[in-house]
Amino acid sequence: MMNTLKETDIKHELALDYKDGVTNLYGHSLFQIAVDQEIKRSERYSKEFCLALIDVDRFSFYNEKNGYAQGDLILKRVAEAIETSIRKADIVARYAGDQFIIIITEANIADGIKISERTRKAIYETTDKKLTVSVGLVSYPNDGKSRPFLISKAHKALSEAKIKGGNITYYFDFNNKIISFKDNQNTLSNVLIVDDNLINLKVFQAMLATEGYQIILANNGSDALHYVEKHSIDLILLDIMMPDIDGYEVCQRLKANEKTRLIPIILLTALDDTGSKIKGIEVGADDFITKPPNKKELLARVKSLIKFNNLNKNLADIKSILMSIATAVEAKDSYTQGHVERVANLSVAIGRKLGLSDREIEALWFAGVLHDVGKIGIPDFVLNKNGKLNDDEWEIMKKHPIIGYKICLPLNNNLGLALKGILHHHEKLDGSGYPDGLKGDMIPEIARIITIVDLYDALVTDRPYRKGMDSEKALSLINDETMSGKLDAKITKALFEIFSN
Repeated sequence: MMNTLKETDIKHELALDYKDGVTNLYGHSLFQIAVDQEIKRSERYSKEFCLALIDVDRFSFYNEKNGYAQGDLILKRVAEAIETSIRKADIVARYAGDQFIIIITEANIADGIKISERTRKAIYETTDKKLTVSVGLVSYPNDGKSRPFLISKAHKALSEAKIKGGNITYYFDFNNKIISFKDNQNTLSNVLIVDDNLINLKVFQAMLATEGYQIILANNGSDALHYVEKHSIDLILLDIMMPDIDGYEVCQRLKANEKTRLIPIILLTALDDTGSKIKGIEVGADDFITKPPNKKELLARVKSLIKFNNLNKNLADIKSILMSIATAVEAKDSYTQGHVERVANLSVAIGRKLGLSDREIEALWFAGVLHDVGKIGIPDFVLNKNGKLNDDEWEIMKKHPIIGYKICLPLNNNLGLALKGILHHHEKLDGSGYPDGLKGDMIPEIARIITIVDLYDALVTDRPYRKGMDSEKALSLINDETMSGKLDAKITKALFEIFSN
């Protein structure tokens, strides 16, 4: 694996003369050396890299209004924002005046766009939303094979960004046209094509590149696995018959890896037999295309699977947001730190033991994380009372499932069954629960699972009015509740089996 310039050559060549006095970044001279060496390295290893030229919008007006000393301070903050936004192997320098430049190593234009946009937004936030920046982005070797030519094209892209009002990233598309990243959302999609036949690689590349997709080529399975590790891949076209690691094994490895299992994989094959497709399904392939491909069919399938992949990414983002909301609720209640995560994990374990479907398991996780989100609407004096609640306070507390349900209802398309777990996780089989007093099978199974797990975790956790009890005693009390007809015996049995293993 190649070393980066930042980790080797520059470390030995760096001297105070190369440092910028205001920002403490690499200066213009060292940047020139760095680009030349990155070009040599990329030629040797057949790698791409990007240059992002950054200009602070209307900085001269800021200087005139606030003075040069304040201007230097803000440039230092811009430099710090850039350093926190780039990757460890990337290199940032002060190019000139209020301009900065980043060498984004081992990156195609789609990777460069993501880092440029992340940096642009970070600068805006770091400067208290006082300053914006424009970015001109180019990639090697697509936009040029020499330092002067690359920098010249970066200036052209930057000028276009400034002309169009600033605060955006501009770059050159496949047809050498200057556009903003917003003009073609396909440019954010990386497609990896894997085939040991060079002609096939070029055919698929030509079909997809004209649609704006960023193409990465690999002629064997080992390189494919390496590229997936290094790049953010949105879809893989994968040949089956390859000499070192065939497409079946590559697909199986990627689908078995938690980090890559959601990447859509289309298997490419000259074989149009049922046995090949069955084996492909067994290793997790999402679709099949017979070579030679029909262009319209190929583009339609690629577009559909990338859209599906984006939905999965959005779902992952939603999960992260919901977890943040649940954590914020926990912050209100100092006695329930980690409660929702424990409930979610144990509920999922019970669901798997009971043989629930993947859809139901996912709903259990959501319901476990969000079952107490309604407590955000409960006053602190009730939530953190140092003693048992009186009747009026208890009536207030009993509203949290309904509050939580209403908060999460707009996400019905994503949460589905989990909403029932959120609303009914305090119901009891004998009708003595709340908020609706449901009985027996009227209570959804997901809610019945959350009820038992929530009760168990509450019993073993310290509360304002009592210390948490040991697991054995908590399980005994749950057994008593089950025997009295309040809790589901099948779920209680699964809970006991988990703790007995």
